Amino acid sequence: MVDGCTVFAGHGGFVVGSEMSGGVKNVLVKNCQFLGTDVGLRVKSCRGRGGVVENIYVKDVNMTNIPNEGLLFDLFYGGKGAGEETEEELAARMNAEAPAVSAETPQFKNIYISDCTATNVKHCMYFNGLPEMKIQNVQLRNIKMQGQEGALLRQTDGLVIDHVQITPTDGNAFVLAPTVTNLQWKHVVYQRRD
Repeated sequence: MVDGCTVFAGHGGFVVGSEMSGGVKNVLVKNCQFLGTDVGLRVKSCRGRGGVVENIYVKDVNMTNIPNEGLLFDLFYGGKGAGEETEEELAARMNAEAPAVSAETPQFKNIYISDCTATNVKHCMYFNGLPEMKIQNVQLRNIKMQGQEGALLRQTDGLVIDHVQITPTDGNAFVLAPTVTNLQWKHVVYQRRD
């Protein structure tokens, strides 16, 4: 359990990965503040690492002045810090041929995030699962995020968005790739901030 922590200017307020071949399970993060961390909540891995990240519970977290993502799930992690990787580097990994699922395929599943806020973030959310192993069963409830850009969601299955408010200054609140499946929307508010 991570309870009552204030994190200043680190690589992330709460981070799992990238080396998590042994798995990460049954973690509770609550009553925390992330102030100026590179990313707020960050879960990362890549092909070849294996392991399962599951049963992660996050609640009552406030994030402020985050220069990258407030909430990041990335299975295409390339070894660089948040904001250091080019679009070309990411695209090269994402366009590589998907291997067969094996023990070396990492999995993110059963992640529950509730009662969280984020203000002055660059990207509110970024989900980027693998084509061969989507991010599975993430539930977002009672979340308010304000930032430059909204939520970009890819390769995700069984996402629940319930009482979520995204307010970007640029672009759309939600950008959903066709690879997002079994999405459940409940009481979602999204608007441009001028």
